[in-house]
Amino acid sequence: MDFRADQIDRVIQNAISVMEDSKMQVFEICEAARRELLSLNHELENVLAETTDTIDKVDRLERDYRLARIRLTEVSRDFVRYSESDIKSAYEKATQMQLDLMVYREKEHYLKTRRDELQKRARNVEQSIERADTINLQMTVVLDYLSGDLNQVTRILEFAKNRQMIGLKIILAQEDERKRIAREIHDGPAQSLANLVLRTEIAERLLDMGDLQVVRNELIDLKSQIRYGLEEIRKIIFNLRPMALDDLGLIPTLRKFVQDFEERTRIRAVFESAGKEKRLPSAMEAALFRLVQEAFNNALKHAQATYVSLEIAFLDDTVEMVVEDNGVGFNLDIVLARARYDSRFGILGMKERVELLQGKMDISSVPGQGTKLNIEVPIKADPGKELIASGD
Repeated sequence: MDFRADQIDRVIQNAISVMEDSKMQVFEICEAARRELLSLNHELENVLAETTDTIDKVDRLERDYRLARIRLTEVSRDFVRYSESDIKSAYEKATQMQLDLMVYREKEHYLKTRRDELQKRARNVEQSIERADTINLQMTVVLDYLSGDLNQVTRILEFAKNRQMIGLKIILAQEDERKRIAREIHDGPAQSLANLVLRTEIAERLLDMGDLQVVRNELIDLKSQIRYGLEEIRKIIFNLRPMALDDLGLIPTLRKFVQDFEERTRIRAVFESAGKEKRLPSAMEAALFRLVQEAFNNALKHAQATYVSLEIAFLDDTVEMVVEDNGVGFNLDIVLARARYDSRFGILGMKERVELLQGKMDISSVPGQGTKLNIEVPIKADPGKELIASGD
């Protein structure tokens, strides 16, 4: 085992040596590119200044050439007032103006072409510098990893694997959410709108028949259906993103959610808050709301509960939430084992969400004695650091 460790150490040391040499070469290439970029920018400034002067010169020559042609036309038409020498002088001046204009137009074309070429080369060199800096940074990170111990390398690999798994789960969750929204719209507002179109056609026919009372009753029924459809759309919008979360904050939104949950399910729901409420980052408030929403939905779908409560407390550095029900409870080990293979069990997903917030979630449940969730999240959380910290 020690021999293998020595071999691994030699391989790592050789890799570090190669990476350091390569890093130095990339640095030299980057510095050469920066010097080239400085030279290109200096030349580009001169070309831009010369191009501007040449464009102004061309404009002046075009104006003078037009005047010279007008003068030549006037002299050529009036042989009484102007002599042959006047005509010759006007002709030579116009010819010279034309030649100068052709020369400067050609110069203007050349300078514009040179300007565009220099700008393109400068952009390419800038991109090369950016790529070299990126490679240099990546090599620095790799060298830091290789310079650390093997346990650190293992933690980094585990972190990358976890991030990939989380990314896949986020994608799957997004797809499931899209399917749910599509199903809700199809079964709710879409069906209502289709029915409204049909009822409107019936009302039109009744109107042609002249039975106003029947038409009036039909319109009253239509208005009721429109209100119902509008309420369904509002529910879908609330489930997507409660507007009160942005406008009022977490506590009022949770209080309204608990009240609506009780009215909708006829399950006794209680909400209590403690501590001085403070606004949290928008993403954190949304995450905490989704956790409560998931916990209440689990109590509704699986727990057969008649009572569910939510307690939230704002402390100095943390937010603590407790969700408790009097449902049938469950065996935690069995449910967690099934959750790893069946996405319908949302407890594992809730734990992962809490971990992304650098928090922790404790689950207490006994068959026949209900379930209690304790969630604690630091207020200043950086989800990206939690996975690395979990390997320590």
